[in-house]
Amino acid sequence: MDKGYLNMPLNPLRAFAIAARHKTFTAAAAYMGVSQVAISRQVSILEKYLNVQLFERGTRSVTLTQVGRALSYEITGLFDDLEAATRRVLERENDSTIRLRIYPTTAHYWLMPRLADFKSRYPEYRIRLDTAVEPLDFRGTHLDVAIQIGRGDWSNARSHKMMDATLDVVCSPAYLAAAGDLSSPGKLNADDLLHSRYRRDEWSRWLEANSVSNIDHRRGIEYESSLLTYTAARSGLGLAIAQLEYLEEELAQGHLIRPFELPVKADSAFYVVWPTLTSLSTKTRHFIDWVLEQAGQQPQFFRKGSRGNSARQLQQ
Repeated sequence: MDKGYLNMPLNPLRAFAIAARHKTFTAAAAYMGVSQVAISRQVSILEKYLNVQLFERGTRSVTLTQVGRALSYEITGLFDDLEAATRRVLERENDSTIRLRIYPTTAHYWLMPRLADFKSRYPEYRIRLDTAVEPLDFRGTHLDVAIQIGRGDWSNARSHKMMDATLDVVCSPAYLAAAGDLSSPGKLNADDLLHSRYRRDEWSRWLEANSVSNIDHRRGIEYESSLLTYTAARSGLGLAIAQLEYLEEELAQGHLIRPFELPVKADSAFYVVWPTLTSLSTKTRHFIDWVLEQAGQQPQFFRKGSRGNSARQLQQ
């Protein structure tokens, strides 16, 4: 098989096609979100590769050469075809796949135990998890929806609160038995505090809310995620500040206990979030309504139990 196309300078070709279409490097740079110098460099790479001049460069303008016009005519349609083919593939994928951004801890404790119910209701859909722990921004992604912890203020998005987040101290029964006197929060051993890297402020919030001032909340051990922090607590390695909504099953089964039972409402909550820059698909509406139902909330798009043939649109 001829694999010469693998060596083709595709980025320079794309830069040339856009520059030829917009007739200036400045307009092409603005379209691609890069500098004018970057466009000029890419075009020069292509000219060197082809050993021809594609643009006549003036002081303030560029003009296609005869060879440049011929090449532009040939490749513009090819890039249009490539874009159309890519869009068709994505549309087929989007027909059945719901791309969900969700924290690993939320996926493990909240979503996974419930996911069989969603699959039984909507066997035609597939869930693809994106567990990146980074600020949510739907721009430039193929994400359909997200479950996040925050204050409901994401940009270019709408959100609906699922439930509040409640903080309290948890540990294993074995840790409590070995710890001695833990009759009050003031008797905590600061070296045994377990922290999640992304939720470092939760110990200070809980201690302050319960008027505990003699414990240095900065001490203890930090883990990469809340999931690892709760696992460490269950293993008897110390005390964690937990979002109780995650740990209902762990607490019910006695794997973890709350030694003080002094819950504090977090300054953030659980939200289901979806983009406003693109139209909302039926599959995503089904998923959002299912999430809200699982969280004890009213559906936003379809009547409860409906398959969604007649959607009730959320007010924009």
